[in-house]
Amino acid sequence: MLKKTPVIFFLIVMVFKNGYSQEIEILRQKIDSIISTKTAIVGVAVNGIETNDTLSINGQRHYPMQSVFKFPIALTILSEVDKGNLSLDQKIEIKKNELLPGLWSPIREKFPEGATLTLAEIMEYTVALSDNVGCDILLKLLGKPQVVENYFSSLGFKDFAVKINEETMQNNWDLQFLNWTTPKEANRILAIFYENNNGLLSKESYDFIWEIMKSTKTGKNRLRGQLPEETIVAHKTGWSGKKKETGITAAVNNVGIVFLPNGKHYTISVFVTESKEDFKTNEKIISDISKLAWDYFIDE
Repeated sequence: MLKKTPVIFFLIVMVFKNGYSQEIEILRQKIDSIISTKTAIVGVAVNGIETNDTLSINGQRHYPMQSVFKFPIALTILSEVDKGNLSLDQKIEIKKNELLPGLWSPIREKFPEGATLTLAEIMEYTVALSDNVGCDILLKLLGKPQVVENYFSSLGFKDFAVKINEETMQNNWDLQFLNWTTPKEANRILAIFYENNNGLLSKESYDFIWEIMKSTKTGKNRLRGQLPEETIVAHKTGWSGKKKETGITAAVNNVGIVFLPNGKHYTISVFVTESKEDFKTNEKIISDISKLAWDYFIDE
């Protein structure tokens, strides 16, 4: 009997593995059924706590980040805060001529003549409200956009590029593609900074950024769209608008961490590009995929 025990154990393990494989494959098929009916290229990455809870579709493709890059920008700023080069309490003057009219900016709406805000306040506007003026002020503090790319490259993130700021990106359609990542890399950034096993963020910085991510106000109809209202989602959105000449949308994105009622969580990144669908449909692609992922983890 003792000699048979390892064989029995092996068979049990294989049954569990096959069960997981079949379930994740069903999820993949359901997501494919959504994507296949749309005139768009959709990239998806889903990662649960277990390695078997991993799925990607077009996961290595390069997608323009648009405002998703504000999360990595904030992380780079916090790395400078933790080094003592910047402080969340430091006051930063925002001049009227920096409140560019062509950029989305709740800061400009509230302070049309300019204002002096703390770094923490500017980061909250930038991440939670996706403020473009705030974003470019953060990039000025760092020196240039490439500092963000260099920081992440130093940490081993290779499928990630930041070359330009919001002002440049919003004024030239083609240049938005210089700021890109992949769904799989976006998930990896989320997971590594949330788990913080290497102490990349101090406790103060860690608590600060994840509280902001959980309070993000944009994208209510994307990852959050079909989830129970009380669900906590720490996320960041991005959107390119539609090019009038072609009717194509380059980016409708949402990346984030979804927290389950049992205390566990999963990461999910969905990028929609080259879409001829309308904005509502593009958002629903994301919310439909998010709901499928939620149902998969709830049923585990």
